[in-house]
Amino acid sequence: MGWKLSAEACASEPQWADRLWRGNQPAGSPVVSEEQLDLLSTLDLRQEMPPPRVSKSFLSLLLQVLSVLLSLVGDVLIVVYREVCSIRFLLTAMSLLSLFLAALWWGLLYLIPPLENEPREMLTLSEYHERVRSQGQQLQQLQAELDKLHKEVSSVRAANSERVAKLVFQRLNEDFVRKPDYALSSVGASIDLEKTSHDYEDANTAYFWNRFSFWNYARPPTVILEPDVFPGNCWAFEGDQGQVVIRLPGRVQLSDITLQHPPPSVAHTGGAKSAPRDFAVYGLQVDDETEVFLGKFTFNVEKSEIQTFHLQNDPPAAFPKVKIQILSNWGHPRFTCLYRVRAHGMRTSEGAGDNATGEPH
Repeated sequence: MGWKLSAEACASEPQWADRLWRGNQPAGSPVVSEEQLDLLSTLDLRQEMPPPRVSKSFLSLLLQVLSVLLSLVGDVLIVVYREVCSIRFLLTAMSLLSLFLAALWWGLLYLIPPLENEPREMLTLSEYHERVRSQGQQLQQLQAELDKLHKEVSSVRAANSERVAKLVFQRLNEDFVRKPDYALSSVGASIDLEKTSHDYEDANTAYFWNRFSFWNYARPPTVILEPDVFPGNCWAFEGDQGQVVIRLPGRVQLSDITLQHPPPSVAHTGGAKSAPRDFAVYGLQVDDETEVFLGKFTFNVEKSEIQTFHLQNDPPAAFPKVKIQILSNWGHPRFTCLYRVRAHGMRTSEGAGDNATGEPH
């Protein structure tokens, strides 16, 4: 009887403890059932359990297969031993089996990657965002470096272009003549208008306002002493024969004369018929009456736009003026154009005679 009561008391002890625990809880607290406690414990255990790895399951499966194969091989060996009854055969079979197991183990060690090198688990959302942000910053840095490199290349290209342009302009200014020009207005040369032919006047195109000096479209003869040579910037005189007398900046022993005319390819009329063709050069003495013939030449418009002609000044004489006499042009019936005339040689001292040797200027 006493044993039965003690058994019933033991059986009812969990219920009494549960009631006592619930009674000690404060009022208003939620009541959790046993099923919920079991479920929560299960969830906690699942959260604490690490995710299974594919490689471990693969190795366990492989070991299971190998154990089954080894048991089968052992059974086969026992059956064969019973039939053959030879210790030597059993030792040979065990040796071969040991070699096979050793080779298999070596393959598992070196051919299967270790567990530490297994692929990582999938990234969380925060890790993914952090990686995307890091890669975005790297892309921005690369873009900044590319922009900087592009600016440097552009600056180098601009510097080279500016250098090339300066060289081109320098060559254009030099005109490949590389001789001092004494028929240049910037060094003191001028035009003797009294001994120079009159300007060409076109009655068909001269409007009323063109008759005023500040509206006149015709260029004066001083334009042939300027380095600016472009189509239309020339001095025109009527017909195919005329002359121009240039005052030099001192007494110059003339050696060469250079004429320049734009090529036919850039002429607005489609040709260079107004260019001078045959011309003669004279050196004028101080009295303006004595003329010294220095040569007769032909300007070929098909050859080059800048042509230099060597004068027949032997023995060398110094002249304060030079006269260019145009004898014909290339076929224009109304006028002839001069773009630029250059005089080369050596300048002499003011008090020296005509036959003075002089110093190069």
